[in-house]
Amino acid sequence: MPPLMPLSRRTLLKSSAAAMAISGLPIACSRSPADPDSDILEGITDQLLNAYPESASSAGVDTGDFHHLKSLLTDRSPEGQAAIKQDVRETLAQLKTIDTNSLPSDQALHVDVVRTVYETSVEGFNFPYGDMALLNWNWSYRNSPYAVAQNTGAFVEIPSFLDGSHAIETSEDADAYLARMEAYAGQLDGETTRVIADGERGVILPDFLMEKTLTQLRSAVQAPVEDWGIVTSIATRAANINGAYSEKAKALAEEKIGPAIERQIAALEALAPRSTSDAGMWARPDGESYYNWALGAGTTTTMSPDEVHEMGLAELAALHARMDPILRSIGYTSGPVGDRMTALGDDPRYHFAQGDEGRAEIMAFIEETIADIRAKMPQAFETLVPGYFEVKRIPPEVEDGAPGAYGGPGSVDGKQPGVYGINLRSTRLHNRYNLADLTYHEAIPGHVWQGEYTFKQPLVRSLLAFNAYSEGWALYAQQIADELGVYDDFPVGRLGYLQSLAFRACRLVVDTGLHAKRWTREEAINWFVTNNGSTPDEIRGEVDRYCAWPGQACGYKVGHTEIGRLREKAKDALGDRYNFRRFNDAVVLGGSVPMTVLGRVIDNYIEREQRAG
Repeated sequence: MPPLMPLSRRTLLKSSAAAMAISGLPIACSRSPADPDSDILEGITDQLLNAYPESASSAGVDTGDFHHLKSLLTDRSPEGQAAIKQDVRETLAQLKTIDTNSLPSDQALHVDVVRTVYETSVEGFNFPYGDMALLNWNWSYRNSPYAVAQNTGAFVEIPSFLDGSHAIETSEDADAYLARMEAYAGQLDGETTRVIADGERGVILPDFLMEKTLTQLRSAVQAPVEDWGIVTSIATRAANINGAYSEKAKALAEEKIGPAIERQIAALEALAPRSTSDAGMWARPDGESYYNWALGAGTTTTMSPDEVHEMGLAELAALHARMDPILRSIGYTSGPVGDRMTALGDDPRYHFAQGDEGRAEIMAFIEETIADIRAKMPQAFETLVPGYFEVKRIPPEVEDGAPGAYGGPGSVDGKQPGVYGINLRSTRLHNRYNLADLTYHEAIPGHVWQGEYTFKQPLVRSLLAFNAYSEGWALYAQQIADELGVYDDFPVGRLGYLQSLAFRACRLVVDTGLHAKRWTREEAINWFVTNNGSTPDEIRGEVDRYCAWPGQACGYKVGHTEIGRLREKAKDALGDRYNFRRFNDAVVLGGSVPMTVLGRVIDNYIEREQRAG
């Protein structure tokens, strides 16, 4: 467990009516007692929340009928995962009995979406190793062949979850937190059992990920338990509640969690001598089949690794063609675009200061960027959401294995804000020409903004997310910001935006290169740095992420390209009747869907607009 230290700074960013607006959104799937199809969807909601109790807290529905879930965590043991797998198989059989042709279009869409994710999940569960996360709202964006890695596993995920999603207002809430601390120790042991079993099958972390994972785990147990984030979180938040919760949390950390982490360390250390530098899935048992599945799950398409690879190369060339004239206009005239972007990245004019001074500059820059883009949202959407979230530094203990940033919405009931987590391990991870673009991606109008529209869906739809849709939308959100004129007076900022798109195009090439074309880690890093002008420090962590989450990083550009294709289709079909704001509404109000379903959502939007015209 990486101990979550106190945040260096926390900024709450919300509209004045955020809580009121969110509280009015629906949080349950409506049904009629005479509607068996609706009964199935309602049952799926119950199944998902009971299998993944963390989702109930993150969604803010761990009350009423789901109150008991506040004391529970997902069973990560082999037996627990097998039980979930069996439930998923049985539910899919039920879903296949539904004739969607006899349903109203909105209900047919709900069934289609749910059935698709269950079909993909069954395929994932067919592999005897790894962590299949598609059904888990908190971590559905990633699937991994490894039960534990530098960015996968309870020690990475649960302390942050408890601090950010488990509300503590009463002694009952605090007792539930302690129960989850004990369950966390059980999760660690369950994963350790799977790590050992997977190792016997030959599924072992590459040596560079093994070293990084063990370093994080060892640092977790070396700190005094009273400084562990999982302890300080309840000690701070339950300080005014009688019950000696700080002391109880320390005891659980020392007697239960610490020993469980030690057992996980020992299991990984036993496997370490067998670890190799082979980075991709091609070197793991049934690795080609696994990667094909993971790539399909990450992109929600049937594209092959070769097709994705070639798409990345083509899109990168097109983006470089757009970047070249801007670079020339600011004096960067010679050499490949990647080299010139490297030179631009070294320009001190665009750097933040080092250390805590620079971290403060970054947080202030983010606040200003959010205030500006929030005011522009009525120009891009007819239907608005609150955009209620906090900006947090990613805990220093896990920064090494974490991405540059992440973002997501809060709870359905509006009590828990969303989070925009920013990695500040080095201020050189960010600069003044790309940080605004990153903020649009993670916060507004990206992940936080889009995620709040899912609250308008039946709860089961809010609990199911699709990587290509959410990440494709976040890239499209960056495009929206550009189209709203945020870079009109700062062309270097537009370069940062285009470099970000090129970065995602590079991911298509590198992810498939690692897992299907047998690239080494160093080959992947060098190719990425050379072709995108990113820093080696940034790219090392990126490439390590692709090694642990095969296919996930490909969802971004595949999703963005498909949204762009559908927008052009709508423009062609509607002509003068095309409306920018209503198209954007159509994409977000349809909820998170596979790319194969998004086309139907937009077709329905086009038909509505044509009838209205």
